[in-house]
Amino acid sequence: MKKVLVMVVLAFITTALGQPTPQTQPGQQPGTPTSQKVIKDPAEYNAYITALNTQDPAARGAAMEAFVKQYPQSVVLTDALEQAMAAYQQAGNSAKVEELAKRILQLQPNNIRALAIVTALGRGKATLGDPNALKEMCTSSQTGLQQLPSWTKPGEMSDADFQKLKTQMSGIFNGAGGFCALQSKNYPQARDFYTQAFQIDPNDLQNVYQLAVADLEQNPIDLNGLWYCAKAIPLAQKQNNAQAASGMAAYCKAKYKRFHGGEDGWNELLASTASETALPPDFPKRIKPAPTPCDLAVQAVQQNDPATLGFSDKEFILSKANCSPANKEAADKVWQSILTMEKNGEARLEIPVKIVSATTDTIDAAITDENQAANKADIHVELEKPVTKAPAAGTMTKVTGVITKYVADPFMFTMEKGALPAAKPPVHHPPAKKGKKKK
Repeated sequence: MKKVLVMVVLAFITTALGQPTPQTQPGQQPGTPTSQKVIKDPAEYNAYITALNTQDPAARGAAMEAFVKQYPQSVVLTDALEQAMAAYQQAGNSAKVEELAKRILQLQPNNIRALAIVTALGRGKATLGDPNALKEMCTSSQTGLQQLPSWTKPGEMSDADFQKLKTQMSGIFNGAGGFCALQSKNYPQARDFYTQAFQIDPNDLQNVYQLAVADLEQNPIDLNGLWYCAKAIPLAQKQNNAQAASGMAAYCKAKYKRFHGGEDGWNELLASTASETALPPDFPKRIKPAPTPCDLAVQAVQQNDPATLGFSDKEFILSKANCSPANKEAADKVWQSILTMEKNGEARLEIPVKIVSATTDTIDAAITDENQAANKADIHVELEKPVTKAPAAGTMTKVTGVITKYVADPFMFTMEKGALPAAKPPVHHPPAKKGKKKK
């Protein structure tokens, strides 16, 4: 894509330059404006015109290079280099184009056309992992963005071509600036650059997709990135780049699923953007976020009889009692189901637990798998009768008693009239009978 862009820029340069001749030829009458370039040496003038009139692009580029070598102090030195650059563009020789652009920048560090070319070609190399190209591209793109607003129209260029070229260069510089920011994980800055580039060319696959990435990698996620995903994937498909389209779809769908909680609605989201040419301001409202733990607690009670839920599920719902009035209502239903199981204190519950800490009078234990793994107590048991020896931490056992209250955050059940399983009496086996000796 970047190679295509730089060829477009160079095509504009070729069109704008046309077949220019030095403004003053040898022998021209006095009165020529002093701002015009004058080649005074007839031999130099003829060499320039001969090179300029060479029809084969590659040969014209070589002829212009020969002219530069022969006349390194020529008043049209930069013009000759630009003509050579344009000729090599016509010949499809991007290596020579880049070489000449860099030679121009050595003479004129702020030459805007050369900066655009070096930036575009450098981005192509940087995309392939060239760190030196990345560094050079970041420098040239920033210089280009600084110089572009003050760039004045060359005399040989029409107003329309000038504005078109200036806009195209802005797209190149902003796209490269976005790429630099993306590589340094400055996602907000990358988004700003890419947004400018997208407004210039909404069909640039590289910029559109990387704008999506800049949005989706932010924390919290910027859902507008999913809209740019929905624009980038069809662009890749139109270019018959199935591999790129597949990779983009996988990345974007994963981001959507993480936020939404499932893949449902993804295809509809893609379809809804097909005819849109600009990001709708209310786009994020199209995507419903995944249910929060508080939402899930309410849904669990809405979809299940609280009496049928396990103690881990009951604890989860009770722990979210303070989220909202709906959560408080759900927690009240679960708490009532526990009281019903206990017959208002007349019946005792038996719960498997892992001992976290204990004395002969109390036990702190973990009920849920998560708390057991973290050795975090979620039930405090007050034993009805002291035990002679406190159970060791880490012991898996069961506690029996009456749950009398709970605290939602940090969560803790309180169980009274607690007891541990009775110790099993030792089993005594009679000694084995000795067999009779055979006679």
